[in-house]
Amino acid sequence: QVQLVESGGGLVQPGESLRLTCKASRSIVGVVMSWYRQAPGKQRELVARITRSGQADYLDAVKGRFFIDRDNAYRQITLDMNNLKPEDTAVYYCNGDFMPGSAADAWGQGTQVTVST
Repeated sequence: QVQLVESGGGLVQPGESLRLTCKASRSIVGVVMSWYRQAPGKQRELVARITRSGQADYLDAVKGRFFIDRDNAYRQITLDMNNLKPEDTAVYYCNGDFMPGSAADAWGQGTQVTVST
């Protein structure tokens, strides 16, 4: 079993930045890792994904503002969020595909990001 724990969320004003961190209880080497988010009343959506080799893909709405990275030695991924907008308000979840071929990914508990004046 693997546990994922997110941290770094909080309340910020539009235009400010936050860094989210997801720490895994075991190695993430060879594991595709992702950040998802879910806003109130909306469906969960993929925000960013990083492959084993470090290739990243982003939701169109966050391209150029958000940056995902991984540090396998520290068993963590990060999400640098810049120029935050009110529509970025959501619970952000860490995801890891530790069992390829299975639909059951590992999920973190989530961390709240609120962007408001």
